[in-house]
Amino acid sequence: MSKESAMHEKLQQPTILSYIKDIPNLLSLSGLACTILAIYYAIEGVYALAMIGMVWAVAFDWADGLVARRLKGRTPTDAKFGGQLDVLIDIVSYGVTPAILLLSYGKFEPTFLIGAFIMVSAAAIRLSYFSTYGLAGGTKYTGLALDNNSLILVSIFLLEGFVSNGTFTIILYLSGVSLAILNVSEIKTPKLSGNPRNVWLLAIYTLGITTIYSWKLLS
Repeated sequence: MSKESAMHEKLQQPTILSYIKDIPNLLSLSGLACTILAIYYAIEGVYALAMIGMVWAVAFDWADGLVARRLKGRTPTDAKFGGQLDVLIDIVSYGVTPAILLLSYGKFEPTFLIGAFIMVSAAAIRLSYFSTYGLAGGTKYTGLALDNNSLILVSIFLLEGFVSNGTFTIILYLSGVSLAILNVSEIKTPKLSGNPRNVWLLAIYTLGITTIYSWKLLS
């Protein structure tokens, strides 16, 4: 590449904030906003709101992918930037958030640091592996996809009111670590977000979870 071409490419390079205008990226950032709310309310001990934030983070995560695949006029650079943004948000949504949830429910006792470390480490390793190798055979994930962590945990949390605090703490700890193990396992799981039927199921699930936890807040 000549110096003139390199200079021209540099002049044409878009600004960092210009990518905010991209609709899929706006959806990704909306999911991040839900994740921040989930983290905040998990720390505050308002777990019903934390669950709502977690499930909506998944909904926005699926939405950004759907819109990105259907949106015309996106360049390869737009897609690459969006993919990088999505991965970085995923580590916060599906690794850090569940870990903070575990720490908060365990009253931030040191023994819960081990579980939190395992959960975040597994998420980081899982995402790094996916970024390197992609889908197995072009259709399936290797290891349990991270969005399943949040979808499963918000359902498990419904048990909280039916068992003792000590019992549920154990359930939550074991669930978080078990999901982390599945995240880095060699099992093959389908890409659920690519199926329109699953999108509708997620929409119903998201609204259902939101309704249940909203009712718990008001009761």
